[in-house]
Amino acid sequence: MSPPTLLVGDVGGTNARFATVHLVDGHPVLDRVESFPARRFPTLLAAVAAFIDGCKVRPDGGVIAVAGPVTNGEIDLTNSPWRVSERELADLGLNPIRLINDFVAQAWGASIMPPDQLASLGGPETGDPNATLAVLGPGTGFGVSALIRDINGQQMAMTSEGGHVCFAPGDPVEDEMLRILRRRYDRVSIERLISGPGLLNLHKALAEIDGRQSRIDDPAAITEAALVDPNSLCGATLARFCAILGAVAGDIALTTGARGGVYIAGGIAPRILPFLKASPFRERFERKGRFQDYMAAIPTRVILHKHAALLGAGRLGFIDFGR
Repeated sequence: MSPPTLLVGDVGGTNARFATVHLVDGHPVLDRVESFPARRFPTLLAAVAAFIDGCKVRPDGGVIAVAGPVTNGEIDLTNSPWRVSERELADLGLNPIRLINDFVAQAWGASIMPPDQLASLGGPETGDPNATLAVLGPGTGFGVSALIRDINGQQMAMTSEGGHVCFAPGDPVEDEMLRILRRRYDRVSIERLISGPGLLNLHKALAEIDGRQSRIDDPAAITEAALVDPNSLCGATLARFCAILGAVAGDIALTTGARGGVYIAGGIAPRILPFLKASPFRERFERKGRFQDYMAAIPTRVILHKHAALLGAGRLGFIDFGR
């Protein structure tokens, strides 16, 4: 019997990435990774079909991770009009097929990342090997999950929409930012500040607090200017972004009991890594009052692997499908 080949996907609001995956010595290995801009395909089903048509070896089944909730085998992407169900995907010949949240895939991928695909943001080199790992990160939105582990070696990834919990200010400046953003959003979630679009919201709020106008309308322009000159106004925006990210990461570590480590996933953190390391991220992560010592014992890392979610989806697929 030939070894199985699975299709894996990582679908966000901007791009859909697909690959085939097979096992080598018990580890998932990716083949033929392709990225499909969402704007080019009217449906996710069409994008999946286009990928399969280009495969030399047709996948036996698949796991597709999506940036949004999965309900009764159907997806509703938070930042995209795409909809699809496991039943529709099965009609393409993918059987078995499973849809999962994208940060569930990130959680499964985090625990198999090689050391050279991780960058430290502070804390000890290792956490508790039998404790939960938390995974979170900004991109088009803000994702959260955790890989729950116990001393018996049991593991389960938690499905979450933690990016949509309320933003909690950490100082008077952030109090004022929240007041400003409430004029636009009745309820201000983490994602309204800690994401690509959120970076622009944050920049405009800080400009208003300073009594100036901002003509920037592209989050990438803020990041580029901040990396060139960390002391610029854009540098102040990105530093505040990193500080809030650290505070949120700490809150999620407390909520999930992530003494095994906290992993920052997504495309933004690797692009700003030197800035992030020098930022108040770790200080705000540990600044949890009576629990500061608890926080100091938790390692924080950035996932550098570009396709961690695809690897995680592959790992889960081989576990779920008994292969």
